[in-house]
Amino acid sequence: MLVAAAVCPCPPLLVPEVAAGAAPELDAARAACTDAVGVLAAARPDRLVVVGPAEQSGRGPHPQGARGSFRGFGVDLDVRLGRGGDEASTAAERELPPSLAVAAWLLDRTEWSAAPLEGLGVGEPLAAERCFAAGGDIAARGDRVALLVMGDASACRTLKAPGYLDERAAGFDAEVARALGAADVGALKALDAELAYELKAAGRAPWQVLAGAAENADLSGQLLYEDAPYGVGYLVATWS
Repeated sequence: MLVAAAVCPCPPLLVPEVAAGAAPELDAARAACTDAVGVLAAARPDRLVVVGPAEQSGRGPHPQGARGSFRGFGVDLDVRLGRGGDEASTAAERELPPSLAVAAWLLDRTEWSAAPLEGLGVGEPLAAERCFAAGGDIAARGDRVALLVMGDASACRTLKAPGYLDERAAGFDAEVARALGAADVGALKALDAELAYELKAAGRAPWQVLAGAAENADLSGQLLYEDAPYGVGYLVATWS
């Protein structure tokens, strides 16, 4: 059963070493993410599952201790998904996708030790029904399961955004922010996957995994952060 969830954005820029001179611009987002992980720890889960968008090579399960890297972003920084894990076994594992590498950095920053954990990379095109089913499977893994859900909203909020300006982006992000802040499972399930794809909202599939996991969990939500630096929607929320 799902007892708590945290929703965080996953840009590599969240990692100060990657952001370099621009690092202070996301200090408020980092602080909100730290608070969100604290809510997960306070729920005393038996297991934490980290879900984030992934390209083909990073999809599927990633065990505790799996390795990630920010070398592709010009930074000599490696991370592991949680502490522990067998060095020999994790050495051969697939590398974490960037979204889960950011989660690994965040969990290390907050010294996560509340429960064993694992990662799940999901494809951006994953159909809504499959997302719901994956979430239901996660929630059924134990009596007290927590989710850390990584994903960005639209990337089309300004002319300089990665996806250029799309007038639909602000409204889409506002509805996602409302749904996450209200723990509105129905609204997340109703998100338009095609529109999300057009707006480059990589969080759509992970949010719908959350919706599947939270079905009948009766959780309440709180929106901790909402902004669109660099023209990309970043949201932080907690469900407990």
